Amino acid sequence: MPNTTKPVLIIGGSGVVGSKAAWFLRRLHPDLAIAIGGRDRAKAQAVAAEIGHASAEVVDLERPDLGLPGNNRFGAVAVFVKDSTLNTLRYSLEHKLPYVSVSSGTFEIGPEVALFIHKPDRAPVLMASQWLAGAAVLPILHFASAYESIDKIHIGVVLDEQDMGGPAAAADYERLTTVSPAALIIEDGKVSWVAGEEGSGRLRSVDGVDVSAQAYSPFDVISLAAGLNARSIRFDLAYGESASRRRGAPYSTEIIIALTGRKRDGSFGTSHHEIVHPDGQAPLTALGVALGLERLLGLDGAKPTVPGLYLPESLIEPAYYVRRVQEFGARFTMDGGEGVMAPSMAIPA
Repeated sequence: MPNTTKPVLIIGGSGVVGSKAAWFLRRLHPDLAIAIGGRDRAKAQAVAAEIGHASAEVVDLERPDLGLPGNNRFGAVAVFVKDSTLNTLRYSLEHKLPYVSVSSGTFEIGPEVALFIHKPDRAPVLMASQWLAGAAVLPILHFASAYESIDKIHIGVVLDEQDMGGPAAAADYERLTTVSPAALIIEDGKVSWVAGEEGSGRLRSVDGVDVSAQAYSPFDVISLAAGLNARSIRFDLAYGESASRRRGAPYSTEIIIALTGRKRDGSFGTSHHEIVHPDGQAPLTALGVALGLERLLGLDGAKPTVPGLYLPESLIEPAYYVRRVQEFGARFTMDGGEGVMAPSMAIPA
């Protein structure tokens, strides 16, 4: 049975995305205990009071014990900041706590993987650094069920310059786009790294406007290469003005997907899909982490996840994710037609 008596510790839980993850967990599981972790106790207490049935914890990433009490008080740990010390992962493995992280680049996962390999039987570790914690990968795997085989996958995303989120998200973006000058793609069945002109591209926003983009490599590329074995996979990021802001509305976040391959009816062709959330990137990331925690802890009614190293698509059913993400406000379209839309839930400002 899942342990829902000990609180889920959300480190960075008073930030823009972490606080939404706490709110989503509360909506999904009203009785779940939650601990909001951060450097500022007052901010953590404010979020805890807002969501209810929650506590506040001061977290110090420089300390191996995170500055937390010695007794094993928590049921799981989710981290919304880049922890270069790896102390959050060490703490989780030491106390056998399910763990979720979202801030690592494809080029920097070695230390986390090595630490897990040395303690593989301690806890389930979910590495959810795909774009917005699975917001592209899981729908693609859902759409892929219409195909016998997929040859090419192109993902284009638009991140509005007003939708960066808090300081932690801004620091992640700066690090991930500057530390590694090259981006991982799959080309002609081979892993390749592109930079400069080779990494430059364009994508068509959901309003039909062509915008400049740059190849980018969150975990989506390696997830899809492993899961679908397509011969060509590329992820392009456009940072600037979203379609909604061009028409005078607040910013949104956009994911544009093209899948090419042989469909189950025997025909060969390309399908185009668009996913838009009118409140930007934070709700999608928050929900991805919330659903990951739900599966790790067995809150969905199945058994809790056993120790292991996981990606979101190895734990979360794509169809279930698509249903949930629509319930929380995402809009899906396919080849110009409106997708099935579930009733949306109000999202806090």
